[in-house]
Amino acid sequence: MTKAVIFDMDGVIIDSEPIHHMIEKKLFEDLGIDVPYELHKSFVGKTTRDMFSRLKEEYGLMQSLEELIEMKDIRYYNYLKSLDSLPAVPGVTDLIKTLYSNGLKLAVASSAPVREIDLVVESFGLSEFFISRTSGEEVKKGKPEPDIFLLAAERVGVEPAECVVIEDSRNGILAARAAGMKCIAFMNPNTKPQDLSEADMVVTDLSQLDYEAVMKLQEHAE
Repeated sequence: MTKAVIFDMDGVIIDSEPIHHMIEKKLFEDLGIDVPYELHKSFVGKTTRDMFSRLKEEYGLMQSLEELIEMKDIRYYNYLKSLDSLPAVPGVTDLIKTLYSNGLKLAVASSAPVREIDLVVESFGLSEFFISRTSGEEVKKGKPEPDIFLLAAERVGVEPAECVVIEDSRNGILAARAAGMKCIAFMNPNTKPQDLSEADMVVTDLSQLDYEAVMKLQEHAE
C-alpha cells in the first residue's frame, strides 16, 4: 500500500529545465567548450557534480570540480532569486495538496543543492506539505543510483516499496526503480526529450493525477 509520494523538483515542481539549459549553455561557452546536444541532454536529472565530472574528463577543464559546481550553482540560484515569481509546473500545487489531505506522507528528493530546494519549496508556499527535503548533495551516488530515494524513504519513515516517485527524467526513473519504488513519469514539454518507458505510468499533465490514481498504481503490483 502506498504511504508516501516522493517528488522530484526540477521539471516536476518548478518548470526549470529551460533555465538550467540556458545557464549551462552560456557557462559552456564561457569555459570554451562545445557540448553536443545529446551529451547535454544526458545530464538531465543528474547532479551538477556528475555533469562536471564527465565534462572535466571529456574536455580537460582546468578548473577544479568544486569551482565548476560553484560557477553553475551560483548563476542558477541568482537567476531564480532575480525572478519576480518562479515558474511552477501547472497542476503540481493542487496535486500536492490533494495527496497531503488524503494522509500521504510527502517528500522532495532532488539532485539540486539544498538551498535551491529550500528556495523553491518556500517560494511556492509548500513547506507545510513536505515532511522532508533530500538533496543530491547528501548522498554519495546521484541518480540513476537509488541512494537519494532510499534516504528520502528513510526520512519519512516508510519502506521503499510503499513509496511512489514522480519524476520527469530517465535518470530519475531508473533511480526510483533501483530503489524498489513505483514511478510516475511526467512528460514535461519543456524538458529535453527523455526515454520514459521504464516508468509504471506516464502522464502529460499533472492534473491527470489524483489520490485515487496514485493508490491504484501500487494496488496493481499487489
